[in-house]
Amino acid sequence: MSLITCIEDLRRLAQQRVPRMFYDYADSGSWTESTYRANCSDFEGIKFRQRVAVNLENRSLQSEMIGQPVSMPVALAPTGLTGMQHADGEILAARAAERFGVPFTLSTMSICSIEDVAAHTSKPFWFQLYVMKDRGFIERLIERARAARCSALVLTLDLQVLGQRHKDLRNGLSAPPKLTIANLLNMAGKPRWCLGMLGTRRRYFGNIVGHAGSVSDMSSLAAWTSQQFDLTLSWKDVEWIKQRWGGKLILKGIMDAEDARLAAASGADALIVSNHGGRQLDGAQSSIGALPAIVEAVGSRIEVHMDGGVRSGQDVLRALALGAQGVYIGRPFLYGLGAMGEQGVTRCLDIIRNELDLTMAFCGLRDVRQVDRKILLGDGRAAP
Repeated sequence: MSLITCIEDLRRLAQQRVPRMFYDYADSGSWTESTYRANCSDFEGIKFRQRVAVNLENRSLQSEMIGQPVSMPVALAPTGLTGMQHADGEILAARAAERFGVPFTLSTMSICSIEDVAAHTSKPFWFQLYVMKDRGFIERLIERARAARCSALVLTLDLQVLGQRHKDLRNGLSAPPKLTIANLLNMAGKPRWCLGMLGTRRRYFGNIVGHAGSVSDMSSLAAWTSQQFDLTLSWKDVEWIKQRWGGKLILKGIMDAEDARLAAASGADALIVSNHGGRQLDGAQSSIGALPAIVEAVGSRIEVHMDGGVRSGQDVLRALALGAQGVYIGRPFLYGLGAMGEQGVTRCLDIIRNELDLTMAFCGLRDVRQVDRKILLGDGRAAP
């Protein structure tokens, strides 16, 4: 593709270059995918007010997320199997985010380990944690994140059970992946991806294999993982993790106003309005649809971030106008990574920044910290 103009261009290129089972893993939702689709489509009905004859010199996108300066109020979301979109994917994405001046969040279910990413970056990144039954393993993960100088812990609360994703079942996605004839043939048509994977030793869950007590290789990983997500997760566990971490804590997976109030009462520094990218409860409200009520419920007691369905800088601006203080992108940077590696992640961020800057200017604003509902038509809700 000679010219990359938008995130959709990156998506199409990634679809060409990444094996189907890994592309589908990133670009899918649970069951009918209705929430996955709503996350994107509900942004479309939120319309801007265009303003004219306003001084637009010296525009600034600089802001803060949990007290950390950012070049724009955008972070790379934690995404599992990132290193299967492109060899060493987490390292490449973290380096791109560091140069750009935005946070990178490493998933527990990453291919590259905490230590891998720390060794290839010079500034602190964020680490996302799942609550698992093996509390000793959780404590060791927290210690490893601290040793790697991670500056925030993102605790995911919406994965006590795993949503059923039909594409993963059809593709035989597992740990290790099922190398069916169909999958092998599909991989054979992705020579760039295959060469990259042949050139790296990072092809398994680096934070788990060799670190969890009973997981020494990929063959033992699936059984361990299926038994580990904790059905008894409660707010007491949030407090337990908060005490052991001792640093900035962000709670991910909040979709209800009452849960948001509990998150604010927990003493966490921020919450993320998120439905796991539509990969858990199909039929749930979109993240952008849930955002205003959660902002209203917590006021200024906790910083409110959001993710889900963001595909442009305009979507970022819409979320900021509805009260988000930070916006996470997951699939957009994965598209860039799968399409063009580290360069593709940088191109994704360039696209988001340019669209955010221009749309803010068209709305008559020079500073992203001044964004509020006044830039939206009506009450900012999606048009029927």
